[in-house]
Amino acid sequence: MSQDIPASPAGYCRDCLKPVKATVERCRACGSPRLIRHPELATLTIAHIDCDAFYASVEKRDHPELADKPLIIGGGTRGVVSTCCYIARISGVRSAMPMFKALEACPDAVVIRPDMRKYVAVSREIRTLMNELTPLVEPVSIDEAFLDLTGTERLHHATAAEVLVRFAARVETEIGITVSVGLSHNKFLAKIASDLDKPRGFSVIGREETLSFLASKPVSFIWGVGKALNARLTGDGIRTIGQLQTHDEGDLIRRYGVMGLRLAKLSRGIDARHVRPERETKSVSAETTFNTDISSAAELIPVLRRLSEKVSHRMKAAELAGHTVTLKLKTSDFKQLTRSRSLNDPTQLADRIFKTGRALLEPETDGRRFRLIGIGVSELCPGDLADPQDLVDEDATRHANAEHAVDALREKFGKHAVELGLVFDARKKT
Repeated sequence: MSQDIPASPAGYCRDCLKPVKATVERCRACGSPRLIRHPELATLTIAHIDCDAFYASVEKRDHPELADKPLIIGGGTRGVVSTCCYIARISGVRSAMPMFKALEACPDAVVIRPDMRKYVAVSREIRTLMNELTPLVEPVSIDEAFLDLTGTERLHHATAAEVLVRFAARVETEIGITVSVGLSHNKFLAKIASDLDKPRGFSVIGREETLSFLASKPVSFIWGVGKALNARLTGDGIRTIGQLQTHDEGDLIRRYGVMGLRLAKLSRGIDARHVRPERETKSVSAETTFNTDISSAAELIPVLRRLSEKVSHRMKAAELAGHTVTLKLKTSDFKQLTRSRSLNDPTQLADRIFKTGRALLEPETDGRRFRLIGIGVSELCPGDLADPQDLVDEDATRHANAEHAVDALREKFGKHAVELGLVFDARKKT
């Protein structure tokens, strides 16, 4: 190891950040048992960082009186759980659970509607701290990311493990929430590691232990193995990753096609994916679940208009446009419908998104009752290609100019400075 980088100790105390020896059970400096040690600690550089119950943690930070209470983040009795704190999870509450079931499981829970603007702001704060560690930060969602710290030892004069210990402590101290860290030699194993000891976890999976660690785990640990594939593997007598390890790669490919190759590689802990700092946005969408089912177009259309404006605002902020508009509906019996239409020119205008969505919606309003509606735009491209001037349809150009003028007013005086009657009415529906 270079003289610029101090020799790595056996591990670190995660509370006072002091190095610790291999034989101690508690930190000699502060007495904490929260030690991180591993034989390969100095050589592993791929990390997955996951915020602990992110939305709930942010709300508990901002509302200390909720610290010891079960907390659910979600919307209304007809909505679903976005996330919940660990106290609520003990009672059986889970993400995506219908709200009425969550409240049956945990009737004492405090329910708060999501505040996405606040959560995005906190996510950006954490992302800024990540970018100080390495330029190779790959966001996975608002509350998790992969980091590749390979080659950063000279910059930080420390191993990746020590840098990550200090990062976790800094997030807790400066931002007021906690994270769990997984450290390994590839993304697949780093992601698994970050889930092993939540909350406030720091887990390591080394190269030498990869096969033995995975062998006893269920096949559902492998990314991409959902309920259907899990059932098929079980039917074939394959329940553990260790059983997959005994199968020839060619045999797995013959049985399961392209997924068979993934099973063969990941069951052996082989993952060649790189940490990529830029993740391409595939689509921009917004949806809402109603407090009571809605069947009439007169009630659905104002909600569709509000959602179209939300999607448009996000696309303009991200300087994106899209060629395809997709309408999403969920019936009262939970059947999901999607209807799509491609446009001649890419758009980011709320008016075009709404009109296209409305044309898709009207044939579906045949008396069925809907519990959810959503609108999205995909096949994205740069925003400077959006909505070229229409030399034939002068009304379209006037509508576009009017929308941009409204955007300018909202930017100056607030998002509710100018509202259509349709949008105002829609606020009462959800």
